[in-house]
Amino acid sequence: MKVTLSVIKADIGGWVGHSESHPLILEKSRELLQKTASSGKIIDFHVTKCGDDLQLIMTHQKGEESGEIHKMAWDIFVEGTKLAKKLKLHGAGQDLLSDAFSGNVKGMGPGVAEMEIEERDAESIIIFMADKTSSGAWNMPLYKMFADPFNTIGLVIASNMHSGFSFEVHDVQKHKKVSFNTPEEIYDMLIFMGAPSHYPVKSVRHRPSGEIAAVSSTQRLSMLAGRYVGKDDPVCIVRAQGKFPAVGEVLEPFALPFLVEGWMRGSHNGPLMPVSVADSIPSRFDGPPRVIALGFQLAEGKLVGPRDMFADISFDEARKQANTAAEYMRRHGPFEPHRLPLEEMEYTTMPQVMKKLKNRFTDLPE
Repeated sequence: MKVTLSVIKADIGGWVGHSESHPLILEKSRELLQKTASSGKIIDFHVTKCGDDLQLIMTHQKGEESGEIHKMAWDIFVEGTKLAKKLKLHGAGQDLLSDAFSGNVKGMGPGVAEMEIEERDAESIIIFMADKTSSGAWNMPLYKMFADPFNTIGLVIASNMHSGFSFEVHDVQKHKKVSFNTPEEIYDMLIFMGAPSHYPVKSVRHRPSGEIAAVSSTQRLSMLAGRYVGKDDPVCIVRAQGKFPAVGEVLEPFALPFLVEGWMRGSHNGPLMPVSVADSIPSRFDGPPRVIALGFQLAEGKLVGPRDMFADISFDEARKQANTAAEYMRRHGPFEPHRLPLEEMEYTTMPQVMKKLKNRFTDLPE
């Protein structure tokens, strides 16, 4: 059975500040999606949150970038924004960068990750959702899942994975893309992937079959809006088992709370903490950044689940390390490397400050 899995998210209002999603917003979204499911437009759905981001997970048979599916999600975000404004939630509708829908939500603010697949006999899916970070946050874990044998032993001992995977990398500043085959092009690929704010990974495919293995959202809110309006808070869909990494191999990269950009005002580096859905409530300095992972089995398009994969106590040490790293980074205050480098601050107050001080800069003597 061919089925499309769409994950579409938006920050339409925080409770309190940027820390949490209001239960009434989630309830309203479930009601609206249930009406859509009853009409037959979608097969199944799940509504959740990560921090202050509303997450819509849907299955259907309308393909990727379906205008009908995207319009449905957009309408839910618009209705949710109305409720958010009524509740006077913080930043109501901040991810909706337009007043009118224009075909699909790409370029309009919400984050999108979609894949159309031929459902396997056992289709295991992990959906990652993050808050207080940017679209490049998936670069390191996707590399480790699909290219690092120290993380994924299947690359060495599983014959159906031994040929490797291909990575599609986007240049979000110049609107270009490039693909790399692993393992033979790993060193070339890491030159770009190692700069996640500039070159996020869009998708990963199995070699030689070409089957989609993972897909992420690569929208950069600041570049769409031309100003800082909030961090991207990306999503990522990963298929597991069979010719793809096992579930444990997919989750293993998050045992290290690696540093990502985002956190307070989207202008700081901090550790990405793997947490349960209930603990995706970033509060300390609006953070540190959080990631949740929901596991599903697909059965004729039905979402069997979810399982809250990071609720596992084996990630307690990663959470402890994240808090230790967060404490260390916070002690740097407004200094790099806690604060992002200047080239990443162009959508904050930096341009205004430079303009104000322009005439006070003088040439150094020869």
